Parts: sequence; structure tokens; C-alpha cells
Amino acid sequence: MTVARTRMPRGLFADDALPLYERTAKQLLDDLRATAAHPGDRLPSERALAARYAVSRVTLRAALADLESRGIVRPSSTRGWFVADLDQLPGPAVAATEATPQVQGLADFARVNGLTPSSRVLSATVRPATVSEAEDLRIAPGADLFELHRLRFLDGLLVVLEHNRLPLAACPALAETDFNTASLYATLRAADPPQTPRVADYSCEARHPTPREMELFEIGDTMPMLVATTLTFNQAGRPIELTVQVYRGDRYRFRASITNPA
Repeated sequence: MTVARTRMPRGLFADDALPLYERTAKQLLDDLRATAAHPGDRLPSERALAARYAVSRVTLRAALADLESRGIVRPSSTRGWFVADLDQLPGPAVAATEATPQVQGLADFARVNGLTPSSRVLSATVRPATVSEAEDLRIAPGADLFELHRLRFLDGLLVVLEHNRLPLAACPALAETDFNTASLYATLRAADPPQTPRVADYSCEARHPTPREMELFEIGDTMPMLVATTLTFNQAGRPIELTVQVYRGDRYRFRASITNPA
């Protein structure tokens, strides 16, 4: 017996798996292409766009910030949003990630690579910034700092112990968000104004595990740990995140493209 099979729409499952703000960004980009928008064209108001895509203003702003980070739209402080250049779009996300390092959170990396991320929060607090932290993040010593310690998993496998520190003023919602389930970078992109991670200073070194890391990772003292320290800057060039990530040496690989200046 032959059973007729109907092909599922291409990208159905991938689109459904995207966060709401990314689905909104994709819909808006599809509409811009469908209407043959040109660089310099003004977008409808945020209120009108939010109504069109049936999302909140917060979600819409996160979608616009995502498109801005890809060079598709640009904001004007007094006149709204405008089309930048639809002909200069970057390639698919997977190809871009394979080609060069990207400023992305673990949830973004997991989505691109078809993995399931999860987290377990060890602590989440607001405290005064130290002098050293204030210098790195360009805030006043003693300013409110959001501090987060998490275990991060991919497909249920523990990959990294993560310590994040962010100026609370950049995104007050950080203190009210449950990061057992929420994405840190999605929360930043949904801030008002959006905080889009754009550039990161990154360093990595190897060392022996601490007793606490040996307990959490269930390893012995002979397993090397790779410690990555990142200072991330937003679209305005201001530092918004200071993070230390501790990986098992057998579950992490860093790749980079190195070029000579022109």
C-alpha cells in the first residue's frame, strides 16, 4: 500500500522554536522584502507595528534591535525607524557562526546548532559594584550591580559554570527575571532602550579546578578547566556585561579567524 505524503512547509519547526522577538523580526523582514522596501524608507510607528504583529511594544523593540544589529534597519532619535540596506544582509546564522566568532549567549548558540539549553540558578542578587567592577563597566563605585551565578546545560549535559555581572541601570528587569528559564541576552534586547550585545573583549586561560568546581562538575583534580572572561559592549559602545565562564576542558573549543590588516 502506498501512502501519499504531504511535505511540511520548509522551516516550520525552526521558526516555531525561535523566541517571539526573533519570529517578529523575521516577519518584519519578510514584509520589507515583499514590499520592495528601499534604503531610507520609514517604517510605520512602533505602535502600528506592534498591532500588526500582535506583540507587545517590548517584544517589538527587541525585534527592531535585532534587525538593527544586523544592519537591516536604523533608528532616528526623533523620527522612528528606517530601512538601512536590504541588499547587504549577512548570510544565514549557521554559516556566520561557523565562519567567525559571534557575540551571542549560550541560548543563541544552542538555537543555531539545534541544541536544547537549560540553566540552574545558583544565586541572583543586586549588590554595590566594587571599584574594579565599576572601572570595567564604567559605572560609579557602589552603583547597583546585578550578579548571577548559573550552571548551564546543553541537551541536559552540564557545560559551563557562569558568573555574570551587569549594571542594573542598563536593564532594571534583570532583578525580576527568572533566569532558570529566561535568556539573559533576550532580556537585554527587550530592555527600554534595547541593550544589544555588539562587541566583546575575550580572554581564555587554563587552570586546575577548584574544590567547588570539582563538586559541581563531578570531576577529579586532574581535569583541566578553561576559564573565559568576557567584557561585552552594547550598540552604543558602552560595557553592559562582565562574565566569567568556567568550562570542562573536554567540553569546550574556541575558534577564531585571524587576518592581516589591509
